[in-house]
Amino acid sequence: MTDNNNEKQKIVIVGGGAGGLELAISLGNKLANKGLAEVTLLDASSTHIWKPLLHEVAAGTLDEAEEIEYLAMAHRNHFRFRLGKMEGLNRQAKEIYVSPTVNDQGEVLIPKRTFSYDTLVISVGSVSNTFGIKGVDEHCMFLDTTSQAFKFQKQLVESYIKTHVGVDATRDKPLSIAIVGAGATGVELSAQLHEVTDLLAVFGLEGSSKVKITIIEAATQLLPALPPRLAIATQQQLIKLGIDLKLGRRVTEVTKEGILTNGDEMIEADLKVWAAGIKAPDWLKELDGLETNHLNQLVVDNTLKTSDDDIFALGDCAACAWTGHSENVPPRAQAAHQQASILAKSIVNRLHGGKLAGYVYKDYGSLVSLGKYTTVGNLMGNLMGTVSVGGFIARVVYLSLYKMHQVAIHGYFRTAMLTLSNLFRRSAHAKIKMH
Repeated sequence: MTDNNNEKQKIVIVGGGAGGLELAISLGNKLANKGLAEVTLLDASSTHIWKPLLHEVAAGTLDEAEEIEYLAMAHRNHFRFRLGKMEGLNRQAKEIYVSPTVNDQGEVLIPKRTFSYDTLVISVGSVSNTFGIKGVDEHCMFLDTTSQAFKFQKQLVESYIKTHVGVDATRDKPLSIAIVGAGATGVELSAQLHEVTDLLAVFGLEGSSKVKITIIEAATQLLPALPPRLAIATQQQLIKLGIDLKLGRRVTEVTKEGILTNGDEMIEADLKVWAAGIKAPDWLKELDGLETNHLNQLVVDNTLKTSDDDIFALGDCAACAWTGHSENVPPRAQAAHQQASILAKSIVNRLHGGKLAGYVYKDYGSLVSLGKYTTVGNLMGNLMGTVSVGGFIARVVYLSLYKMHQVAIHGYFRTAMLTLSNLFRRSAHAKIKMH
């Protein structure tokens, strides 16, 4: 099955994360709306949730209204959305291959397809890096995608019910949750899970004190992206919440019963979450000769162009040199947002015979939210340098990052209306999802 159309310039964007969706909307309105190009967004999911919020999805505390339908966004912003997962590339024929779409019963809903392109942008994000450790894939859950986060949330609720009012209600051991990795995802998830245990107790599932949350980290400090002072402050807050921190423990194996660390310590856990590092998807390594690094990321220059003049990459799956630093641009939502803006200008210029715009990463700092308990981070700017923030101010800045993403895809008016409607919804709906 081939998806070909007229002779307009075909721009195909693979991956509808923060950067990919923002780019599709921008090009849809700037080019497709004027009949200058045909813009297609391909994603394996039918809905979008900002990836930094997946820990809230997993805990069941995210308002379902935050989920965005790609088809609705495509209709509103003049691009096409196609459901599917890219599996291959033919650079000479300028075609990508998309795997068949199947349902939970294995029935093929959409057959294998071929999409032709003039300009291809790959923004497929990242997946968890298991480092080849035995048992991780079989016994751990991941939070790389919305579907994985929903799966964890469902298993979490079922485990609570089973432990506190179900078949295991009389057992002596508490429900135990182990999170491997003390980066932003692991730390934020632990705080959200602690908050959920309190809410479940209010909702009638008493025994929240019977839930044990453990973070396991190979480094001796959590949150390596933050200054040591802020990391220590966060560590103290987590200890105050009763979260057990196992720092300086390298995981050697994961079993059904628990997690084994160096030193032969076995940490028992009913639910195990892996958040210990990321890499680009493995299939990028065999993408018709495109250059990749040891993390499977596509190597790009400062215009975000790969070794192929017609193929670009952005976001977590792109290895882009960080000007003035020895490392690449870090895999953060703010980087994907910036890259989408630059690449939108470049593709428009390219269509009119102009030059590609150069990208220079601007680091605005790092923020980590511990839900209702606190928010900490550091902000960076040309005028103020590096400033540590915490509490209410940090929380406002943290939320503003998400609002910037919403403005990029909805515009200012719709973002304001969504914010108001969510405030009203929260006053009438449960604070956590129970199904």
